[in-house]
Amino acid sequence: MSKKTLYSILSAILLIAIYSYNLYSEKEEEQQVVTAGASQKDNTNEYFLPTSTTGQIVHHEGYSLSYSEPHEQAEWVAYELKKTHLSNTNFKRPYFEIDNAVKTKAAHWRNYKKSGYDRGHLCPAGDRKYSKAAHDETFLTSNVSPQIHAFNAGIWNRLEQKTRYWARKYDGVFVVSGGVLKGNMKTIGEEKVSVPNQFYKVIIDNNSGKTKLLAFLLPHKESNKPLYEYVVSVDKIEALTGIDFFPELDDAKEKRLEASNSYKNWSFN
Repeated sequence: MSKKTLYSILSAILLIAIYSYNLYSEKEEEQQVVTAGASQKDNTNEYFLPTSTTGQIVHHEGYSLSYSEPHEQAEWVAYELKKTHLSNTNFKRPYFEIDNAVKTKAAHWRNYKKSGYDRGHLCPAGDRKYSKAAHDETFLTSNVSPQIHAFNAGIWNRLEQKTRYWARKYDGVFVVSGGVLKGNMKTIGEEKVSVPNQFYKVIIDNNSGKTKLLAFLLPHKESNKPLYEYVVSVDKIEALTGIDFFPELDDAKEKRLEASNSYKNWSFN
């Protein structure tokens, strides 16, 4: 065998070895990410997690979500917003990244490019300013839904700010947010990300004494109306989405709280 032939064989073996190592490393990294998103975190209040209609729940450090592959977004994102989480720290806004913990693969951020829609956060970055890691984690694509800018920067932002107000006032609340992934919806991007016609936010206070619930159902459009005009019962949102929001609550308490659309026990001042 000539030296040239031997060199060619050795080069081919080396290239195969490098390719195999890189492939193995990528698989290992992916497996680590998926595993990291598969278990319940200590700082997530599992007691208040809703049911999943998709069977795909992912747990991150700062929030949990149920991913809907047909609609390429979360049907809900849930997290506890403690008083101690509230901070005025300003972190540099990171790039959006694909959430590799979603086993069916989360939507790519490019779906939103030139679509005319914002990447609307479901768990807002403003609720996770207590650390850079928690803040940056909200920029995973599994935590966003297509929102028109006037809605995202308008009434949705007002509701996020009011939620922080209640977290401070009631020493922490638990929050569930999402789009209503039902009915005839537009889609954007190559992966056909659904554009919800309505968005909801459900808030439970279990810290300030008597447990109370508050639910909002917002049409996906610009609005200057006061937030209390969009208060509905949790039952109404459950009927629209098929999600059971607080299955671990005592049945009698759950039935009473979820049927109410009263906001008299919540401060809107």
